[in-house]
Amino acid sequence: MLITVLNCAKNRIVFDKFYYLFIIMNMGEKKDNKLMMLKALANQTRLDILKWLAEPEKYFPERREESMYDIDFLGGVSVTEIQKKAGKAQSTTSHDLDLLVKAGFLEVKYAGRYSYFRRNQKALKKLAKYIKNEV
Repeated sequence: MLITVLNCAKNRIVFDKFYYLFIIMNMGEKKDNKLMMLKALANQTRLDILKWLAEPEKYFPERREESMYDIDFLGGVSVTEIQKKAGKAQSTTSHDLDLLVKAGFLEVKYAGRYSYFRRNQKALKKLAKYIKNEV
C-alpha cells in the first residue's frame, strides 16, 4: 500500500521510516553470506547433519536411493529421517535445516508434503577457500 503525498505529513514520516527500515533490513541479504555460513556451523547438531549428508548411504541405511531417482534428487534425505537421527524435536530440526539452507550448505527439494535435503559441496568449498585465503 502506498501512502500518497496527499496524506498528512505524519503519514509521510511513517512511510519514510518503514521504507528505510526495509532497505536496511534487506542490505544484509545483498552482502556476502560468509557470516551466515559461519553462524550455521556454530552448532553441533548442524555439523552432524552436514557430516551425515556427506555419506547418506552410511548414516541413513534405511533410506532408498531409488526413490530419489523419481524426484531427480540423488543423495537427498527426508526431513523425517534427519529428525530421527538427530533425536531432536521436529521444530528444532526444521530450524537447523533452514539455517543450513539459508547459509547455502544444503539444497532442498519439495515433493508433495515431503522435503528432501542434500549437501551443497560448492558452498562448503567456497567457505573453505575463504578461510584458507582470507582468515
